[in-house]
Amino acid sequence: MKALILVGGFGTRLRPLTFSMPKPLVDFGNKPMLLHQIEALKAAGVTEVVLAINHQQPEVMLNFVKEYEKKLDMKITFSQETEPLGTAGPLALARDKLIDESGKPFFVLNSDVICEYPLLEMIEFHTNHGAEASIMVTKVDDPSKYGVVVMEEEARVERFVEKPKHFVGDKINAGIYLLNPSVLDRIELRRTSIEKEIFPKIASEKKLYAMVLPGFWMDIGQPKDYLTGQRMYLNYLRKNAPGKLLVSSGDDVVIGNVMADETAVIGERCLIGPDVVIGAGCVIEPGVRLFGCTVMRGVRIKEHACVSDSIVGWDSTVGSWARVADVTVLGKDVQVADAEVLQMSAKPEIIQKV
Repeated sequence: MKALILVGGFGTRLRPLTFSMPKPLVDFGNKPMLLHQIEALKAAGVTEVVLAINHQQPEVMLNFVKEYEKKLDMKITFSQETEPLGTAGPLALARDKLIDESGKPFFVLNSDVICEYPLLEMIEFHTNHGAEASIMVTKVDDPSKYGVVVMEEEARVERFVEKPKHFVGDKINAGIYLLNPSVLDRIELRRTSIEKEIFPKIASEKKLYAMVLPGFWMDIGQPKDYLTGQRMYLNYLRKNAPGKLLVSSGDDVVIGNVMADETAVIGERCLIGPDVVIGAGCVIEPGVRLFGCTVMRGVRIKEHACVSDSIVGWDSTVGSWARVADVTVLGKDVQVADAEVLQMSAKPEIIQKV
């Protein structure tokens, strides 16, 4: 099987991290966002992945592909647009890469999505209903903020309602699709929305079905949602792979779900957790307090500093007794001075220090 991952966005919502790294390669759970999806696709039997990239994405994407093609024993190729093509146009552009003599369906994934990736179950679902296309949907508490997928009892999609004022359903598009090659005949090579132009037409012909996603789901394309997704992901690991999480040792105290790379050094009398990820080569000095945060590769948190509900980018330093809080995002190689305070307080904007 084959798959296409839409990675062409410019990552503006995750700045300043995306000033240094393409969004799909920003760390999540101590590995690139994109790698979570590629590993899930491999586990589902996919042998070839096409990355739909934009014309400005740098050579670091090529280096990633070279490394993981070999590690995962998969074919990973690029389909590069010269102008923005939306969410459907990239499929038309990659047509020759997605179609072969097998006639098998192919996956399409949005690169921002983190979930349990029940892709084998989706293949079975798609095979059983025998229609042209399947989409994954997830249940949300407040559907008025999204485009709602209205389904019939047998999981066939009836219609889509954008940000409904009255309740019509609580399922939204989760950004994971399984499509027959015939869907490509519906897409022109131009800027096109698969959600607003292609899927509604397929649904009107009663050829689109929706599978309800089990477990957690989050679009992690902006800092607040990234941190929410991290909490969900760590909770998933607690239930399914607890060995990947840290436990208290020595004089440090771990509360709740914490992930730390084995090369990270954690000093005495630290209080860490819940919902913390610490990257490779990090140094957490004595007396540090961390909760609800990501500390990426190569970061140093000096003694008695506190980082909460924030993201600290690669190779940055947080000074002694400093405080970084309230969805503050630090880019790569940022120096926070001793006793400096960075926090959002009452403002809704995200503080981004570069």
